[in-house]
Amino acid sequence: MNYQYFTLPNGIRLVHLQTKSHVAHCGLIINAGSRDEQEHEHGMAHFIEHVIFKGTKKRKPFHILSRMEDVGGEINAYTSKEETAIHTSFLKNDYERAIELIWDITFNSIFPQKEINREKEVIIEEIKSYKDDPAELIFDEFEELIFRDQPLGKNILGNAKDLRRFTKKDVETFIKNNYHTNEMVICSIGDISFEKFIKLAEKYFGQVNPNPRKNARILLNNYIPEIKTVHKKTHQTHFIIGNLAYDVHNEKKIGLTLLDNMLGGPGLNSRLSLILREKYGYVYQIESNYTPYSDTGFFSVYFGTDKNNIDKSLRLIKKEFDLLRNKKLGSVQLKKAKKQIFGQIAINSENSANLMLAIGKSFLLFNKVDSLEEIKTKIELITIDDIQEIANEILNIDNMSMLIYK
Repeated sequence: MNYQYFTLPNGIRLVHLQTKSHVAHCGLIINAGSRDEQEHEHGMAHFIEHVIFKGTKKRKPFHILSRMEDVGGEINAYTSKEETAIHTSFLKNDYERAIELIWDITFNSIFPQKEINREKEVIIEEIKSYKDDPAELIFDEFEELIFRDQPLGKNILGNAKDLRRFTKKDVETFIKNNYHTNEMVICSIGDISFEKFIKLAEKYFGQVNPNPRKNARILLNNYIPEIKTVHKKTHQTHFIIGNLAYDVHNEKKIGLTLLDNMLGGPGLNSRLSLILREKYGYVYQIESNYTPYSDTGFFSVYFGTDKNNIDKSLRLIKKEFDLLRNKKLGSVQLKKAKKQIFGQIAINSENSANLMLAIGKSFLLFNKVDSLEEIKTKIELITIDDIQEIANEILNIDNMSMLIYK
């Protein structure tokens, strides 16, 4: 894959992959998310993701929504702990339409107070819906547990009390303080030459005034393992166990990604799925997850089961942890695991919309994008000893926190 890169004078970076498809994808990724909120701004990053669609200097909300949909395209956005993204899919002849719209809503939104007030109620309903799903809610509450008293531990949606206080000025202040031009990437996959893509980006994003980031994020290293039980009216008991893990720049990140995939990845043949689901029938859903951030990360295992199976399930999980820590993998096991994860990565890269966002995030964080060949090489370099060392660092039960809904 021939990725091409460019940086505008104001610091906004471009990454593009030219393809022959009739469908193209373009997005803007900003290195600003919920962890960048001040105490009184809880939920602001996600709130802005909503209200940037509510009117610009030249467009009403309906015209924003219709701009891409009128030509069969779509526009969407998401917010995470560390990033905000606005992205669109469209026919290749509508590149300028897409780029101009992303620029317009990002830098020319006017945030009418009436629309702000209406959107508050929409998000409050979103929060209520989210709280009705314990299998989702437990992940956020687990992060609150391990990143206690830190912005990184706060949930992305916020809460009704803080949301209702937000004003247009609050929105504009957050954008000014966190939407830094040297922390933005415009990513694209489609049938357009790189030269034309640069010209379109320069035409719109080139007029944005430079606003470089001056201050780094601060992480408080105050993790203390904790076990917490929350009583909820649920049919299942929900359980999550985990530990702090490597940040996105750590050289052991790819090894932990491989270990995570072996242990409880999406395949039904993961170690935990084969034992707890296939062999004993204790669970319907069990998964492990590794989430790296810019300066830290966390690893967790989640499952839902009948309350009578909690202790038995936890014993089996601990047994798998101990096996990985104390018994080295066989060379055949490791080879199979490497093939599996590379196959998953390669297949996922065929989804151009997801790939567009992935290359944008990679360029945002590392100022480069690895090809599939480079990714494969990194996977192949992982050794049996690497996996055991990582298992001993991350899967030590004495360092793990637990959260139980029952």
